[in-house]
Amino acid sequence: MDNDLMTIREMCEAFDVTPRTLRFYEAKELISPIRDGQKRLYTRRDRGRLKLILRGKRFGFALEEMRQLLNLYDRGGANEEQLKRTIVAARERLAQMERQRDELNEAIDELRSQLENGAEMLAAFRPAAE
Repeated sequence: MDNDLMTIREMCEAFDVTPRTLRFYEAKELISPIRDGQKRLYTRRDRGRLKLILRGKRFGFALEEMRQLLNLYDRGGANEEQLKRTIVAARERLAQMERQRDELNEAIDELRSQLENGAEMLAAFRPAAE
């Protein structure tokens, strides 16, 4: 077998994903392995795309958005447009993540304050030491 090709089992081990995940990404047209009967063979291109998909997933990108960005690369070899769009999308996602972090920090601070108030109220129910 060509050293550039990997089986589904090898892909699962290399990227810590399940066969179901790979089939799902194939159904969503994010990767396109070579089909040899029932056997799937993954190329270097598939591995590169999967690496980017998993990174995008970690950052919270939608699968459709990742598919569109990945398809830009496939359309001619010059990846300037892909890089521009990726940077725009990444900046938008970063801003969204920072807003979510700020909202979460506010909620954490408020919950801490409520816990402190609750502890003080609970302490008031205890009989004073004589």
